[in-house]
Amino acid sequence: MPPDRMAQSEIKLELKELTKKLDRYDIEYYQNAAPSVTDAEYDELKDRALALAEKLSAPDLFGRSSIEGKVGAAAARGFRKIGHPEPMLSLEKIHTDGELRDFTATLEKELGRLPELVADLKIDGLSFAALYENGSLKYAATRGDGRVGEDITENIKTISGFPVSVNGAPATTEVRGEVYMMKDEFLKLNRELGERGEKTFANPRNAAAGSLRQLDPEITRSRRLAYTVYTWGNVEPAPEWSTQAGFYGRAAEMGFSTWPSGFTRICRSYDDLLAYFKYIEAVRHEIPFDIDGVVYKVNDIALQKKLGSIARAPKWAVAHKFPPQRAITLVRAIVLQIGRTGVMTPVAELDPVGVGGVMVARATLHNEDYIRTRDIRPGDMVYIERAGDVIPQVVGVIVEKRPHDSRPFEFPERCPACGAGLERKEGEAALKCPNPDCPAVLREYMKYFISRDAFNIDGMGDALVELFADKGWLGTPADIFKLEKSHGAQIEQLDGFGSKSAANLFASIEKSRDISLDKFIYALGISGVGSATSILLADKFGDIGALMGATIGSLLSIHGIGEIMARDIVAYFANPEKSALVESLLPQVRIKNPELEKIDESNPFFGKTVVFTGTMSRLGRREAEAKARSMGASPASSVSKKTDIVIAGAEAGSKLETAKKFGVKIIDEDEFLALANPE
Repeated sequence: MPPDRMAQSEIKLELKELTKKLDRYDIEYYQNAAPSVTDAEYDELKDRALALAEKLSAPDLFGRSSIEGKVGAAAARGFRKIGHPEPMLSLEKIHTDGELRDFTATLEKELGRLPELVADLKIDGLSFAALYENGSLKYAATRGDGRVGEDITENIKTISGFPVSVNGAPATTEVRGEVYMMKDEFLKLNRELGERGEKTFANPRNAAAGSLRQLDPEITRSRRLAYTVYTWGNVEPAPEWSTQAGFYGRAAEMGFSTWPSGFTRICRSYDDLLAYFKYIEAVRHEIPFDIDGVVYKVNDIALQKKLGSIARAPKWAVAHKFPPQRAITLVRAIVLQIGRTGVMTPVAELDPVGVGGVMVARATLHNEDYIRTRDIRPGDMVYIERAGDVIPQVVGVIVEKRPHDSRPFEFPERCPACGAGLERKEGEAALKCPNPDCPAVLREYMKYFISRDAFNIDGMGDALVELFADKGWLGTPADIFKLEKSHGAQIEQLDGFGSKSAANLFASIEKSRDISLDKFIYALGISGVGSATSILLADKFGDIGALMGATIGSLLSIHGIGEIMARDIVAYFANPEKSALVESLLPQVRIKNPELEKIDESNPFFGKTVVFTGTMSRLGRREAEAKARSMGASPASSVSKKTDIVIAGAEAGSKLETAKKFGVKIIDEDEFLALANPE
């Protein structure tokens, strides 16, 4: 009902309910990184709440100022709270060309002219602030509620290229930016999580937020996040840059990642701004990270200060959001896909429909719980969105258009590929086929085996694996290397082949026989072992035989491997079928083992568990850990009674106190370097 036709009591009642919803959605988005509504749905609810608040006859607990003033959500439990020296404001959002015209008109009215504006991208990630004192990182924190955020210092240090020290910065320098995940890393992460039967992320923003807000920094490190800085907070003495564009240049000189070349533009008119928006909207699917709009900022800092801010947002900047990437279509069928680990994923087959410039004919339904919660059925008309402009998914059902004879989708009790009884472990969302000889599992595993990060066999894609398996030519990955001898003549006769195409395929297979140990380990498909962990295992053990005989204890000595992963690795090689798989591959390949340097076992760090804390002034954290590892030490992320040595840099915090409590040996950076590099 329009607010103009509602009684004051009705407005207050609806506002109370809307406020509760908005609070819940803020917690889902900012704390849990698992929103249950889309940005468009959230904005619609908030606009409704603001419209209602405008009609209140007197200031009220649920009035406009309360709704407008909200930025994010309070810091979650489990993280140390950090107050922002200056509030981290949000941005007002506009959605139409008319609203953009209103924004420029307001600037003209306030300033007497339209000032020069900087237009750049609005990355859909997690906002952060990082404070440096005398060039060294003191802390990093999330936005939180705009006034108090969560301490993510150790986690943000794991992001490649994030500086723990900067050159030429003012004595106190606070930068603000966004942590995000590249689209290809998002797809890779979801694939790995799905193969393990773990909950996947809906979009790159959720993945980035969930990864950065881990209590274990090693999990964050494994997720390959990226970042950019786009503004500043508290800077003393006053910054020498006088424009927004000037800050970008100065930040890059200090060593920060800023906007990639070509994504920032100076605009001097409404037409310039609109042209930039239309251009970015047209190429957004080519950008390797997720964006949900563009941002316009007054370039001149003096004019920014003159314009000032309202309760939750500056008046000199605005975010121009893209229209929702949503469409309506028909679910023709729900089919079940079996992955290489046996996890069964339901997929909706759709009437093809355009979503954000891409034709979509299939959409993930994630798992059994996802379907049951939303009651998605074959024959339903549904809303489709491209999560993070990447993965199409069904986000809602138009129940009133459901056929009268519709029935809920029933999951089978047995695997549709092999007939084995499906299993669902306690605490997991996925149904799984437990049969290691399931033909669907074997085919999906062979697709993984030939992928880029594994054997990387050029010219042999998923379609060929399916074709060769259908003909009975592939039973195990080892059969790939026997194709030329066993079925070479038949392959030459296949449609689309011939002698040259077949020869190229066989040459690619032959080339792939030479493989590094880390890629061979990755190709085995051990639960939880991705490419980064494969490198750690290769460096530690040196050859596949040593890894096959690894114990849980030897695996736990590797920085970055926890107990669950260690047990999964040992269980893999203890499984007769898995060890037989490895043995069948060894005669077919030539593994290039890493050259292991002989470590001087007499050095004081050999076999020790060490922890670095605080800021290293002469070495970066990663360089220091690498130095320790080269001497046979095992760097760890937290202090326990099993820790042998703590190396404390400047601004050492709780880890130092814990070390003192446990009586752990403590040395400083100079002593560490002196012991590591004796005369």
